[in-house]
Amino acid sequence: MSTEQHDADAYGQELARISHHQHEATSARFTVFQALAAAGIGHEQADDIVAKLEAGAVAGAHTWISESSPPHKSEPRFEDGWFAGVRDVASYLLRIADTTAHAGRGRAASSAMLPAHVRQPASPAPEATAADEPAPDPVPPLEAKDVLAAAERFPWAVAAPGTRHWPDGSDFLDAALSAVGNEERAGYIERLEAFVEKHRDRLEELLRAYGPGSTPASHGRYALVGQPETLVILERMEAAPFLLRSPWEEELETVFLDDLEFAWGPRNRLSR
Repeated sequence: MSTEQHDADAYGQELARISHHQHEATSARFTVFQALAAAGIGHEQADDIVAKLEAGAVAGAHTWISESSPPHKSEPRFEDGWFAGVRDVASYLLRIADTTAHAGRGRAASSAMLPAHVRQPASPAPEATAADEPAPDPVPPLEAKDVLAAAERFPWAVAAPGTRHWPDGSDFLDAALSAVGNEERAGYIERLEAFVEKHRDRLEELLRAYGPGSTPASHGRYALVGQPETLVILERMEAAPFLLRSPWEEELETVFLDDLEFAWGPRNRLSR
């Protein structure tokens, strides 16, 4: 086996382990939010509690990195480079901890909405509705083709058609749109457009760092980065992460969503 192939395999194994930890963290976070809600803790306070725990975990990594030392009897030049790298990584981790401590708003509310979203009761039969009861307002239509056309209007946030992993990402788009509530449908395309404009810098960096042609993508990961459907996924990831994950886990491979959450996560939120 060549050195290059060995490095690629090792990197792939690292990504698989990271993906596993991310998936486990999402499930654990959902359980914590449920427990806090059962204890009477409000959504905003629950978000603060969980964000501080996650920031503390990053701070622990900062301490571990800061206290590391170069190999014994290293040359002075090697030691200088080692400590310079440690300082850079430690500073980056500190910024991540600061951002994480104030991130995650709305996650507790999204967690609380999930059970009701998953267990929506069936609509009553027409004959079971009282004749004199006014009919409810119809749910505004949200056509996938219209949403996709809106996403395609941002070429700086999506990869060129010839480089995308999937010519048709309708399954991913359907999963994302299933997390759009009835009350959001009427103005959702405008909401998506505002989201993309607001996060232009982050989206450009995401495409550059993880999109087609990048080193991570060359190892077969981050396949959703660059897809136009991904703009909808990211918007829902910010607005209703638990509502997004539930239908996704029923129909699609979670590794795609785990990779995207990692690439979009706190490590890239430093400019927010």
